[in-house]
Amino acid sequence: MKPILQNLVEMTGHRDHLRLEKSVLSTLQKLSNTTEVRALEVFTDGGATHVRPRTWLQDGELVSTDSEAPSDPHREPLQNYPALCQCIEKRDIRAKASMQKGRYTLWLPVWMHDKVSTCLEITQSRPFSVHKLDVIQGIFHVYQNYQSLLDYSERDALTGLLNRKTFDEQFSRSPAASMARRARPAAPGLADEAPASCCEPPFEQWLAVMDIDHFKQVNDRFGHLYGDEVLILVANILRNSFRSHDRVFRFGGEEFVVLLRSTNLATAHKVFNRFRLAVQEYPFPQLGQVTVSIGFVSTSRGSPVEILGQADQALYHAKENGRNQVCFYDDLVASGLLTAKVANDDVELF
Repeated sequence: MKPILQNLVEMTGHRDHLRLEKSVLSTLQKLSNTTEVRALEVFTDGGATHVRPRTWLQDGELVSTDSEAPSDPHREPLQNYPALCQCIEKRDIRAKASMQKGRYTLWLPVWMHDKVSTCLEITQSRPFSVHKLDVIQGIFHVYQNYQSLLDYSERDALTGLLNRKTFDEQFSRSPAASMARRARPAAPGLADEAPASCCEPPFEQWLAVMDIDHFKQVNDRFGHLYGDEVLILVANILRNSFRSHDRVFRFGGEEFVVLLRSTNLATAHKVFNRFRLAVQEYPFPQLGQVTVSIGFVSTSRGSPVEILGQADQALYHAKENGRNQVCFYDDLVASGLLTAKVANDDVELF
């Protein structure tokens, strides 16, 4: 019991989802008769649900993948795991199966925001006893509760989107250039776009800053309750407009930021304009029509501060020149409508 308690203390000391995931798998790995532990990511691609190993045991060490789920060659249809599939459909707390003699597997789905995005998988050489299941379930509950606390600290209280603090942490610690120029197939949200050919520009990551037009007038005329409702509805449209591996943030006020991953410039234009039109055509209660302005830039060049500043420049150009439009920073610079800011690795000059 003492080693388990020590592992639980270590587990709740983490402030990062992936490190927490590795920590709980390490705790489960130390239980008797355990032969394999994995964390499976559950995601939707092309209307079908898939799973892929995100963290697993390799040569006695826990390793994780940094690849994007839809392009992972190790992904499998969820239907390949009938016990887990049925468990998720029935919203059960766990599923068990024995694929072969001496190999008994237990799945524990992690429910967040009324859906499963992760599942812990434990395999051992003997059937799971009632006592063993109780111990595993107790460890899992501590893990799930702490996951929820971490998730709560990373999200905006009103809209449920990721917050500015989370953006700063994720974007600053991941060099933008390393996430760019990865040629990957399209995924949900971009499923109707044609796949890139060898002659098309390389896929990159794009950062867009979005602002609700005339939002102050909404608050002044209708009150903050209607303003909050507009923010919530726009956040819902954002969720439905982008893929699960894209990232959507609320920066505060009426400003939102999107990290659009693994696509080319033409598709980025289409996706951001499709979101803009979705907002424009949505019947907002009492208000009628609401519009948004968007500025975006590639993340393949410059520091995080510089990239965010460029997207902001494009956004403000859109707002000062008619609103309800999408502006690409490089196009504005090339046409002479914006002047590139002077910057180097140490100092950004604004």
